[in-house]
Amino acid sequence: MPRTGRLTTTAAVLAAISVLATACTGQSGTEAADDPAKDVTLNFWHGWSAPSETKAIEENIARFEKAHPNIKVQVTGNMTDDKINQALRAGGDKAPDVVSSFTTDSVGKFCNSRAFADLGPFLKKSGVDKAKVFPKTLLEYTQFNGNQCTLPLLHDAYGLVYNKTAFTAAGISESPKTWSEFTEVAQKLTKPKGDSYEQVGLMPTFHGYETTPMRLAAQWSPSYFGADGKSNLAKDPAFTKMLTAQKDLVGKLGGYEKLERFRNTFGDEWSAEHPFHTGQVAMQIDGEWRASMAKEAGVPFEIGTAPLPVPDDQAADYGKGYLSGTIMGIAAGSKKQNAAWELVKYMTTDTEAVVAFANAIHNVPSTLAALESPNLQVSPEFKTFLDIARHPKSSTTPAQADGGTYQLTFQDLAYGVEKGDVTDIPAGLAKTDQQIDTDIAKAK
Repeated sequence: MPRTGRLTTTAAVLAAISVLATACTGQSGTEAADDPAKDVTLNFWHGWSAPSETKAIEENIARFEKAHPNIKVQVTGNMTDDKINQALRAGGDKAPDVVSSFTTDSVGKFCNSRAFADLGPFLKKSGVDKAKVFPKTLLEYTQFNGNQCTLPLLHDAYGLVYNKTAFTAAGISESPKTWSEFTEVAQKLTKPKGDSYEQVGLMPTFHGYETTPMRLAAQWSPSYFGADGKSNLAKDPAFTKMLTAQKDLVGKLGGYEKLERFRNTFGDEWSAEHPFHTGQVAMQIDGEWRASMAKEAGVPFEIGTAPLPVPDDQAADYGKGYLSGTIMGIAAGSKKQNAAWELVKYMTTDTEAVVAFANAIHNVPSTLAALESPNLQVSPEFKTFLDIARHPKSSTTPAQADGGTYQLTFQDLAYGVEKGDVTDIPAGLAKTDQQIDTDIAKAK
């Protein structure tokens, strides 16, 4: 879940979490012996850093402490996964008892290494039926091999944010629904200027902020792994079709080198100088937070949102998208796990708490009840992403023992394809499958 202050590259995140393979393990679930009714102080670490986000966390904690006067929560924000994992390894009184992380790709490693406690026994003891509380996709990305070592804490849906004023000027009356329409609209909105651009309809390269191979691939409804657990990229036509379509779009918008030169003029993703805010790009693949950020930046144009287009032969599935989110877990080494569970249960399952947090930081709620709450603040732009989150064909990338390493391997191939270094896509996918299988085998 992208936020100000988070680690900005998947590679950096994965390097940080590699230490989890040697993280100490501790009591879990029914083995937790502490009395949650006694006075206790919990250490809660999270990654948010923007004033509005930390304020929202503090307000939620205040509500929790009012309901649980014997439990005090010491909150530490702006904590990277690297710092969290170092503390988990070191243990001791200063280590976190409860952790929130943006790194959903790491769930497989969190669970596989036993760095986080299995929450299954806590859910059962509390009478929480997770299947009735959380959307199915969110449960999929918060557990691994039956170990529910994390729970969802808000989530993100990815779609299209676009400049309605630019659409009108180009004679475009509605957002594109199919990939061929998407390509046509992106070309119409592109304004060359010498060897660069005044405006590009879309920055389609995979270095462009939230435009990743995984988020585009979701529109083709791919299967990353087969029934045998082996990497399935070469066998599933979805991956070849997506990479081919993206490569074609890159070519039609001016080519990789020209686009990358223009991309290098863009401002920071989390500043007012974001290229969507400045009008350098007319359409942006992004999450539900972008429209509100653009409004806060004072953009002089009208903003529209829509689901990402789908392949022409899957037009009936328009409305789906890629989902991910923030996760919350209990340190396996904590000696306060029953008290820690009270905090995790409150922040992840209490409807009032989830809705208040979602409203404060403009994220999609992570429980079924919160999604339907009349207190949820829903602008027309935000509703698009709620609908994507509810769509039955929306999907995420599956958890694996190596965390998100397999995604990095796939991403590296995608970089090679768009740049022109890899011309035989099926052969490249087959080689990538072999590497993915090798890496996962080593992680188990």
